[in-house]
Amino acid sequence: MRRSIALLAVPALVSGCSAVVLNPAGDVAAQQGDLVILATALLLLIIVPVMVLIALFAWRYRQANTKATYTPEWHHSTALELVIWSAPLLIIICLGAVTWTSTHLLDPYRPIGRIDAKRAISAAAKPLRVQVVALDWKWLFIYPDYGIATVNELAAPLDRPIAFELTASSVMNSFYVPNLAGQIYAMPGMTTKLNAIVNRPGNFTGFSSNFSGEGFSGMHFRFHAVPAQDFDSWVRRIRTGGGTLDRARYLTLAKPSADTPVMRFAGVAPGLFDAAANRCVAPGETCMRDMMMADAGSKHAMAMSAMPMSKPAGPIEASTTTAKNSADDTARLTGAGLSMPGAQRTN
Repeated sequence: MRRSIALLAVPALVSGCSAVVLNPAGDVAAQQGDLVILATALLLLIIVPVMVLIALFAWRYRQANTKATYTPEWHHSTALELVIWSAPLLIIICLGAVTWTSTHLLDPYRPIGRIDAKRAISAAAKPLRVQVVALDWKWLFIYPDYGIATVNELAAPLDRPIAFELTASSVMNSFYVPNLAGQIYAMPGMTTKLNAIVNRPGNFTGFSSNFSGEGFSGMHFRFHAVPAQDFDSWVRRIRTGGGTLDRARYLTLAKPSADTPVMRFAGVAPGLFDAAANRCVAPGETCMRDMMMADAGSKHAMAMSAMPMSKPAGPIEASTTTAKNSADDTARLTGAGLSMPGAQRTN
């Protein structure tokens, strides 16, 4: 039943995203919204004329219009062919150029270079680091520079770059705040990155845009974009609230649960995100990083052992050549009735 509800919720999420993408709260989302408008306008350059011509042809060549010229043998027009093929070609070239530039400018791994179209980022600005873990079915946010963590609640100050680092505990999810930036996948055993900035205060919706099981429909959170002083107050309230997210608490939290309420932790165990990304939070588990290093070392050793151990060829070839030359010299001297150098001649 829950799976059916989750699948029914997908169209609603898609339609909701279409609305909020064009109502951005950050510069990245604003640029993405501009791309949507530009691509739509370019497509309409083809769609609108085609729709108009369909109606025009249907009206002009209707059965009741006896004045329309009937030319069943007509089959080619150079001018018409140029119009039909040049217009789509120009649109594809334009879309390709825009896609190429925007793919690099809006790369989620690319650090934020400006606050908005009119303001540049200060060289002294320090990004807000947020470590994100997609759990079943909830979101864990760790603020390593502040030593706090939250579940299903995210906050960030206005006009300050945000550097997200994401992973997942078991299955792949997709982190998405439509008002903030594009989606980015969170996958187990690895980390991904997303850089963004928020310019407008508000309380926005965040969720997973990748179906991940039974509790998918409840895997959402609130994103609070607030002024810097309000963000500092929010951090202080969490720090005074008590509670520590240690490894044992994380393992309990990581168990599947749906519609999890907001949780806050005043302390976080050191290295918790790194352990979650390497899937070695539980005692005795080997980190994936160490497993890969050991595997790479064993493969290197096997490759080295499989290589033939050849001795340097230079001395061997030199000694063989010397012996051959010596034998040839002996044969020539003996045949001429002469002794080898150093040999004593007898009568």
